[in-house]
Amino acid sequence: MKISAQEEYGLRCLLELARARDGQVMTVREIAGKEALSSAYVEKLLRLLAKAGLVHSLRGLKGGYVLNRAPSQVTLGEVVRAIGQVPTTDHICTQFTGMQAECVHFSNCGIRSVWSGLTNYIQNFLDHATLESLLGDEYAVSNRLAHGLRQAHDPTRR
Repeated sequence: MKISAQEEYGLRCLLELARARDGQVMTVREIAGKEALSSAYVEKLLRLLAKAGLVHSLRGLKGGYVLNRAPSQVTLGEVVRAIGQVPTTDHICTQFTGMQAECVHFSNCGIRSVWSGLTNYIQNFLDHATLESLLGDEYAVSNRLAHGLRQAHDPTRR
């Protein structure tokens, strides 16, 4: 999976909002300063996130951006879908066609199941990880994600 700059920086902007005290409004300039990004780029990312319903802007002298939901209620899957995309099997199978208009294995492909399984795994991971799970130091985040994944993939858990 390729992570685009837009996905990385969009997630970092959301994490800044998630770290803000309860409902604290953050300006584009504040977020841009903390993440060493241009204000124009942060504004573009926040507009995409607002269009997806993840954040909203407040106008006026004390205006800026806030999350629409608690960090525990925003999944990374939502963020990636708002800003970028996880490649689908269809995308992969139509991108690598050799010199043909369609892959020579399109109707019967042993590799497609690999890409499909991998895509499903990534989507599932992103849909179970929340912004809240990324708050804290790297060690805590790593443990939290590993524990959450074990639970998400435990067939005995319902």
